[in-house]
Amino acid sequence: MAIEIEHKFLLDNDDWREQIIRSVKYRQGYLSSLTTSSIRIRISDDHAWLNIKSATIGTRRHEYEYEIPISDANEIINNLCRKPIIEKTRHFVIDDGNTWEIDEFDGDNRGLCVAEIELPEIGKPFSKPHWLGKEVTHDLRYYNNNLAIHPYVEWREN
Repeated sequence: MAIEIEHKFLLDNDDWREQIIRSVKYRQGYLSSLTTSSIRIRISDDHAWLNIKSATIGTRRHEYEYEIPISDANEIINNLCRKPIIEKTRHFVIDDGNTWEIDEFDGDNRGLCVAEIELPEIGKPFSKPHWLGKEVTHDLRYYNNNLAIHPYVEWREN
């Protein structure tokens, strides 16, 4: 069984940009978002994946991912996924031996940046960089499947 153990944080400043080791652009669309799970298609460069993830709130979730042909992924995103599509650049940052994935959103979620760290086990301690802000692991608004329903641009208008 595939388990993802992850913490999500907002960012206090842009100092993390000095530590970027690489960046990747993603497009992803959601086929389904239920109370129990989400099913999405993700495209990055010349690879694409079908991803099924439990809708569990918190640090631990079931996750399954399968590579699919990129031509199929483009057709599915363009024709079957609900809009808006999630567009983001994922920046990989190393800090104190930990790899942080910082998602800088575009499109309807422009202006939102979220830092994530995946851990090998629940409760494993990790150091928090000085640029890290408030933890939002338990705030549903920051989950990508919710950003596809209620994009960040709508939050800022309220």
